[in-house]
Amino acid sequence: MKLIGTAFLWILGVFLIARAAVEPFVIDLGDPATYRLDWGGPHLAGVLAVHMGPGIIAAALMTRAVVRRFSGRRPRDAAVSAAGTPARRRG
Repeated sequence: MKLIGTAFLWILGVFLIARAAVEPFVIDLGDPATYRLDWGGPHLAGVLAVHMGPGIIAAALMTRAVVRRFSGRRPRDAAVSAAGTPARRRG
């Protein structure tokens, strides 16, 4: 069930990112009539915040999840020194 929920969230995130990427090309930034009745309107800043904001947040969270997943893949071996050579035991 956790896998289904995670897959759904990733699909939703990809959708929000795609929507954020397409939004500036869908509306005419110079003509307020094209975005006046959209969510966040009648101002351009509000429309872009409402339509692109969730995509930007989703991209940041997805990037963070990928970085956290792959940053801990190679645990540091206690028998290898900082120089990359095997540590010698004394005694």
